[in-house]
Amino acid sequence: MKGMSEREYAAHSGLSRGGVQKARKNGRLVVHDDGSINAAASDVRRAEMTAPDQQRRSLGGDGLASGAGETSSYIKARTLLTVYAAQDKQIAVQKKKGTLVDRARAETLVFRLARQERDVWVTWPGRVAALMAAQIMAEVERQSGASVTIETAIMQRVLEAHVREQLDALADLRVSLA
Repeated sequence: MKGMSEREYAAHSGLSRGGVQKARKNGRLVVHDDGSINAAASDVRRAEMTAPDQQRRSLGGDGLASGAGETSSYIKARTLLTVYAAQDKQIAVQKKKGTLVDRARAETLVFRLARQERDVWVTWPGRVAALMAAQIMAEVERQSGASVTIETAIMQRVLEAHVREQLDALADLRVSLA
């Protein structure tokens, strides 16, 4: 026998016997004519054909240990890709559950709601000025017995001035969705 048996190579390489058989079947081992394994040549071929994180796992490592520059960067890239994929799936789940919304869409909706609210308040004095003037005139007449006239236009201008002041104060508020 020129080389090692499967059991001997398994002990040499740290693989299980099934791992050695699988490597032989997939052409990752160099075999002599008599069927024995050329250990040195097989080690080189396995290193060339096996991904670095798979090599570490086969040796009992976690795949995160630093080693040679290329291996380390490969492992880091692989880890980052896995983390990114997990985050992407988590975001997709949150969107489906409705706990995550698109920020641009939320900002647009908040702006639209604020604009609608402002428009309602700007037109409010014109809608209620006549009613308020009539109610004030009726109340003054009921309490004092004297007839008073309040111009609707004056009431509207006063209301508009106060509403504008309030809207200016509210304009300083900023919504932060960060």
